[in-house]
Amino acid sequence: MRDDGTLDDPYAPSSPTADTEDGTSTERTTAASRLRAYARDLTGRRRAQVALATGVVCCLGLTAVVQVRNGDADAATRGGSLSSSELAQRAEQQRASRSLDRTAAPSTSTAAPSARPSDPDTTASARKVAPARPTDPAPVAGLDEDQMENAEAIVRAGRKMGVPRRGLVIAVATAMQESNLYNVASGVLPESQDYPHQGVGWDHDSVGLFQQRSSSGWGPVGRLMDPEFATRQFLTALEQVPGWQRMRLTDAAQAVQVSAYPEHYQQHEWRATRVVDAIVPAGR
Repeated sequence: MRDDGTLDDPYAPSSPTADTEDGTSTERTTAASRLRAYARDLTGRRRAQVALATGVVCCLGLTAVVQVRNGDADAATRGGSLSSSELAQRAEQQRASRSLDRTAAPSTSTAAPSARPSDPDTTASARKVAPARPTDPAPVAGLDEDQMENAEAIVRAGRKMGVPRRGLVIAVATAMQESNLYNVASGVLPESQDYPHQGVGWDHDSVGLFQQRSSSGWGPVGRLMDPEFATRQFLTALEQVPGWQRMRLTDAAQAVQVSAYPEHYQQHEWRATRVVDAIVPAGR
């Protein structure tokens, strides 16, 4: 209640203001100024945040560059003990890894890079992958190593001559009967003992795997002590026998050897066949 006894209007302004056009304009100007100030403050804050974020990113990038440079410096320090050629090779590898023009190796290539013959590691690798020479077959049909080697010599000589497989079997069976597949010298011919031999026999002047006699025209003693030469002499005579391939083994051998026991060759046919099969598998 005022002094004049009237009641106060609760909705009236707290301080008297003049409701004039100038007053209203002033209030509007003040509100616009405050709005512009708030906008400037908000823009400033955003700029500060962006600047802060930019500064953080720059610091991180600078740190990474420093670490990379330090790593390169450490590598250079460690590389001080390397030779100049090794350093040059490492630098070339680094340049190649960074180059955008490098060509990728084809994924389908399986050929190994050629290496210098002087490279000991490559030479050793070549020796490891080189195909091994065929090993001699193990003895079969009750033969020992010497007998098997002599049988191989007979087969090799016959194959060089182009003799059919049947002729190889006849030759091996004949040597089994004549010398038990040993290269035998003669006690009657001391000369024969000057050549490599595996025993001494006393059947006249007969020598070698086929017990051929030099006095009968088979050849010089020294040559007859050579398994290859002796085999060629036997097979050459065998091929001169008409129809030898259709004969029984014992008859074909007897036609060449003219033995006092012509039927004895036949008993060795199965063993001789097995030996030839071991040396020259069927189909070869």
